[in-house]
Amino acid sequence: MERMKKQIEFLMEIDKVKNIFRQTWLADGNRKENDAEHSWHLAIAAFLLKEYAVEEVDLLKVIIMVLIHDLVEIDAGDTYAYDDEGAKTKRAREEAAADRIFGLLPSDQGVYFRELWEEFEAYESADAKYAHLLDNFQPLLLNHESGGKSWVEHDVKKSQIYKRNAKVEETSPEVWEWMKQVVDRHIEMGQIRDE
Repeated sequence: MERMKKQIEFLMEIDKVKNIFRQTWLADGNRKENDAEHSWHLAIAAFLLKEYAVEEVDLLKVIIMVLIHDLVEIDAGDTYAYDDEGAKTKRAREEAAADRIFGLLPSDQGVYFRELWEEFEAYESADAKYAHLLDNFQPLLLNHESGGKSWVEHDVKKSQIYKRNAKVEETSPEVWEWMKQVVDRHIEMGQIRDE
């Protein structure tokens, strides 16, 4: 029962991720999404968009990776993609959170989740690259559908979007082409600065 007790404690702890709100608005623009909604959306997208990944990926591993990648934000908070100041302390905050949160689990599961989180953060394996593609694609999709709300709110520049998505083309040329078309459209609409 000790093992199950730890697993249930972890499940109750990660329920807090539903209260971590991101800077991305829902597609209908009525409110900002939370981390749980974001992760769920990525998990569905992982299945749907797999055919566009250049390299073969382990779909189950990617789905788990995207479901757990933001759990550290329970302690560390959400750092907006283009927040240069917050990025300076992000890694230290998230490592401490990973230690605590994944440490709640039985050691085998805690180590597995921590290793998946580290793999995601390293952004080197085919699985991590695909998971990152999804993590970058989904907010762009929601921004597109909400009329660029968070881009306008944060005065986002094309150069910031391109820098953040530098590895997307090597992971999926088709997805990258779609993303570029979306960015160009929102530049024309004045919702992204062209610099």
